[in-house]
Amino acid sequence: MTKKIGIYPGTFDPLTFGHLDIIKRSLLIVDKLIIGVANNLNKVSMLSIVDRKNIIKYDVNKYIKKNNHIVIKEIKGLLTNFATQNKATCIIRGLRAVSDFEYEFQMTGMNYKLNPNIETIFLMSSDNNSFISSNFVKEVHKLGGDVSNFVSKNTISILDKKNI
Repeated sequence: MTKKIGIYPGTFDPLTFGHLDIIKRSLLIVDKLIIGVANNLNKVSMLSIVDRKNIIKYDVNKYIKKNNHIVIKEIKGLLTNFATQNKATCIIRGLRAVSDFEYEFQMTGMNYKLNPNIETIFLMSSDNNSFISSNFVKEVHKLGGDVSNFVSKNTISILDKKNI
């Protein structure tokens, strides 16, 4: 039987409880989950790839021990090429609101044209995470607000060290 390998791509700048929710729920769908950390050409990341990978590694550690099928990798180049190289059968995307859908719909169409063998699966965020975005977390933290309801203590300590 072929293993179902999924990729959950994102900038994760920083990883939020919304991202963790999608990761947990993805594990119910795929046999192996590759969390692909990317630099988005349309965004300026506050945290380095190394910092973001370390945050993810620390925060998903309990799932790695439990399921032992989460891998964290840096994405370089096209997502569809990365998916092919890693023998992925699907790309998992989280949707928070209708506003996310238009962009995700267009990206899914492009990815399908690039590689029709890779399906995209959309997971709606849970109600309590639907308003969380990495950008809001960074902004609230930068302005001295409490972000402990949105990100882990580990993430907060890294944001504190980076003065973000």
